[in-house]
Amino acid sequence: MSRLLQFERFAPEATPRANGRRHHSRSRWASIRYALQGLLEAWETQPNLRLHVGVAVSVIALSIWIGLSPMEWLWVSFAIGLVIFAELMNTAIEQTVDLAVGVRSDPQARQVKDLAAGCVLIACFLAILIGALTFGPHLLAS
Repeated sequence: MSRLLQFERFAPEATPRANGRRHHSRSRWASIRYALQGLLEAWETQPNLRLHVGVAVSVIALSIWIGLSPMEWLWVSFAIGLVIFAELMNTAIEQTVDLAVGVRSDPQARQVKDLAAGCVLIACFLAILIGALTFGPHLLAS
């Protein structure tokens, strides 16, 4: 069954607790499992995500080889996380637009998707800048 048809997963029934608050039947572990399923599906279907993760692995290997300081690791980790986050959000936005619009051509839908892709591009430019400022001094000193 398609994930899009599993609506009950997104609208769990609420049951009353002894303290009067509502308790949703979906557990936190189930929420984590769904999040991991979403990441796996993104990995399987999004070549740009795989590219970004591949670059991230290379950057991490270079960081270990150079021996970055904790502050440099913080910046590199931020850059990697930002790019991967932006790519995942871009995927979510594009799929939401596709779900709403379907196969028909819509200029506003195209604009939304282009804007989401532009966010990934900005994140990549920022990551390149952080990488140049972080790795540049180390590589020039070698």
